[in-house]
Amino acid sequence: MYKHLLDNLNTAVLLFDSTLCLRYLNTAAEILLADSERQLLGISAKQLFKSSDAAFLNNLKHCRDTAEPLIDYALALNRANHSIFVNFSVTPLGSDISVSEILVELLPIDNRLRISQEEQSHAQQNTARLMVQGLAHEIKNPLGGLRGAAQLLDLELPNAELREYTRVIIAEADRLQGLVNRMLGSNELPNKKLLNIHEVLERVRWLVQTEVGENIKIHCDYDPSIPDLLGDKNQLIQAILNIVRNAVQAIPENGNVILKTRICRHATIERQRYKLALRCEIIDDGIGIMPDMINKIFYPMVTGRAEGTGLGLSISQALISQHQGLIECSSEKGRTVFAIILPLLLE
Repeated sequence: MYKHLLDNLNTAVLLFDSTLCLRYLNTAAEILLADSERQLLGISAKQLFKSSDAAFLNNLKHCRDTAEPLIDYALALNRANHSIFVNFSVTPLGSDISVSEILVELLPIDNRLRISQEEQSHAQQNTARLMVQGLAHEIKNPLGGLRGAAQLLDLELPNAELREYTRVIIAEADRLQGLVNRMLGSNELPNKKLLNIHEVLERVRWLVQTEVGENIKIHCDYDPSIPDLLGDKNQLIQAILNIVRNAVQAIPENGNVILKTRICRHATIERQRYKLALRCEIIDDGIGIMPDMINKIFYPMVTGRAEGTGLGLSISQALISQHQGLIECSSEKGRTVFAIILPLLLE
């Protein structure tokens, strides 16, 4: 029962013996350390924290030698090519005379910051989306009147050369109508059914590969153990299609896009914690996103391409939000990663 409770904690818990060898870690600790229990059990604290802040090992030794608990803050934990800052709590276990075990708790301090940033970004994107939709509504009615008047005028004009001008007006009004409809987005609620996310990804891969030809290769790296997802197939195809199209457009001539799926455990999405989630990554080796654009790309009408409308990612974000998910992005030249995180609701 205690193991079940510890495995469902959001805090990483580790237990060391008096020789500072690791004897137990919970699921949150496996995720934080990016390694499995089988690989980590029995290794020494010196080996576990060898590339991290020296305070980890010093604090453990101090706790063992003095039998006094202590807390340290903002220590750099380096594991598996990534670094994260954690608050570090150490508690000695045993008698007053000797310490037999040491209980360690690690709490990522940037996790709360990430959640706060996600909430702020989500609120700003919703505000911007509502403003754009309000503007689109204001444009839609007079645009319809303009097109209708041009049609009537086209019927009255006897000269074919003059009618050419009215047809230009009608064609441009139709183009603007399409843009306005995209700005308004779909009002349909998702029709959620159990589906295989890899069927969605394969559909997107086929559609985009036929568009780009042989110069750009779209690869797949799927985890076949991922269970079915409750979602709207068409909406998920549209959301992922927008991101994959952006990825191939970021590749100048020849390059690669990878569609990757993995299980994500104990994921937090907008303050809601899920035991299991799907992490779907779209990775490209293109030119990357400029640092000053990275926090703006999900806003409607914001684009880094001259021919872009800036609506694709905004629409994707809205569709994924309707599935209680989120989209994260990281980018540098030669590697851009869009990660879609969707909860997996278990029976």
